[in-house]
Amino acid sequence: MKFGVLALSFILILELAFGTFLVEKNNLKVTSPDSIKGVYECAIGNFGIPKYGGTLVGTVVYPMSNHKGCKSFSEFGVSFKSSPGSLPTFLLIDRGDCYFALKAWNAQQAGAAAILVSDNKLEPLITMDTPEEDTANADYLEKINIPSALISKSLGDSIKSAISDGNMVNMKLDWTESVPHPDERVEYELWTDSNDECGKKCDTQIEFLKNFKGAAQILEKGGYTQFTPHYISWYCPKAFMLSRQCKSQCINHGRYCAPDPEQDFTRGYDGKDVVVQNLRHACVFRVVNETGKAWKWWDYATDFSVRCPMKYNKYTSECADEVIKSLGIDLEKVYLCMGDTEGDVENPVLKAEQESQVGKGSRGDVTILPTLVVNNRQYRGKLEKGAVLKAICAGFQESTEPSICLTEDQNTNECLENNGGCWQDRAANITACLDTFRGRLCECPTVQGVKFVGDGYTHCKASGALRCGINNGGCWRETRGGYTYSACTDDHSSVCKCPPGFRGDGVKSCEDVDECKEKLACQCPECKCKNTWGSYECSCRKGLFYLRELDTCIGAFGAVKLGWSFVLILLLALTAATLSGYAIYKYRIRHYMDSEIRSIMAQYMPLDSQPNNTETHMDF
Repeated sequence: MKFGVLALSFILILELAFGTFLVEKNNLKVTSPDSIKGVYECAIGNFGIPKYGGTLVGTVVYPMSNHKGCKSFSEFGVSFKSSPGSLPTFLLIDRGDCYFALKAWNAQQAGAAAILVSDNKLEPLITMDTPEEDTANADYLEKINIPSALISKSLGDSIKSAISDGNMVNMKLDWTESVPHPDERVEYELWTDSNDECGKKCDTQIEFLKNFKGAAQILEKGGYTQFTPHYISWYCPKAFMLSRQCKSQCINHGRYCAPDPEQDFTRGYDGKDVVVQNLRHACVFRVVNETGKAWKWWDYATDFSVRCPMKYNKYTSECADEVIKSLGIDLEKVYLCMGDTEGDVENPVLKAEQESQVGKGSRGDVTILPTLVVNNRQYRGKLEKGAVLKAICAGFQESTEPSICLTEDQNTNECLENNGGCWQDRAANITACLDTFRGRLCECPTVQGVKFVGDGYTHCKASGALRCGINNGGCWRETRGGYTYSACTDDHSSVCKCPPGFRGDGVKSCEDVDECKEKLACQCPECKCKNTWGSYECSCRKGLFYLRELDTCIGAFGAVKLGWSFVLILLLALTAATLSGYAIYKYRIRHYMDSEIRSIMAQYMPLDSQPNNTETHMDF
């Protein structure tokens, strides 16, 4: 009986397999060595957490043993955890002998930041998927957090050859274009299933619905996203239409089918029960979407999974109706949408769902459950709140992301591990590592208005005015005996220069210059030199006075005499100036008084200096 179920499931899936399955890819840029420098394509693994919207820079390592990564690297005493100040490690592993996901888990446990799997044959890139078997050994699947990529055999061979020649292979994994981000709204779909008895995948899916509901409703209510749930179904080939398997797994005379939940016709629920509940879920969305409250679908989907599970025999129409009524959704409209599930007729809703399964444009066929599609690109990676929200946030045009994308919850926390491989100044507690939802960035920071410049990975240096206020601008500084000297100056440069009296690089050290020993000062015959830290002291024999500007000793008496002569000359000059000023003053006063007297007297008597004015004017 179980064989029959499996056989039919295979046939149903095979009907869709002749469509197009697109491998989702991201870019890989090799930056060194020059022999393999260039941009290559790699396939994103369907596990772990791809850094959608971001990039990751690292150094490639090919292990000396355990080339296929099927065993724990701890057995070989090997660790790939990068040391402080160095780039993260990308572990290159060969394909074969074990599951892709197990290779990634072993690489992560050994400290690798990402895993590259080199194909073992020349073929187009494929998608690395998780194991189909639902075994206890698959517990590690949900713990994989590093990104993974499948690379071509030719690229893998080139990288291994470069490493064997002693070259360091550096590269950048780039997911910035893995999700299109044309505008400020994201359209995304979730291809899911109401079945809750399919093992770990069902458990993961239900857990995701519960955890992601809040974020999804915030995005939908704010108009930032347009969400649509979808449900996969298959049709039964005509040759099996009258078989027991087809009748128990399909509705509408074999048009819409789902595999038996327990893969056993003798117990539990049938595939057709799953199809009916999927149809109900799809119609609930259509009804709430028409009322402008599409986010209420998340309430229904999560409440149904909690209140109507298969294991408690509540996976029924009656239980679903109670959930619908409790949320205030119009039950009559839901049933009107569902239509006749028993008749030999097409169901418009399920027919539209089957047509949507076929890939169009840049999106391939949907064949895996669950599948998330963001801006018409299939999401690859763990179905987990943070990872999915990162992918959705990457779909917004840069600088238009809603605030939920910029919260600390969305930060990658890569800076907590080895400072993300970025530059940092532990003494000043300054780092170039910045966590964002697009991944960690190594960018020199701006601290208290002071801009640091550099590559962000190996060095950052304060620049501009006020730079000396932040860790002394990264320059040397030392205090001795109450005196402090610094190689930093508050100007617009970023240069560290030892002050006068010192020499050195200005960054790590400045050594005192011995002016006495090197005969740079205090060299007159009467001078006596003594070196001090950062300067020197020069003295003269008794009776002499040292002039630092002239680096010479002069007699103290001569100096005093010179001083009194200067004062005497100054006094004589002042006296002469005073007498001259007084004489000028007396002359001007006398001249003024003479002019006034002559003017007054001229009013009463003719003066010799006036012309004769005795004639009168008689002309008419």
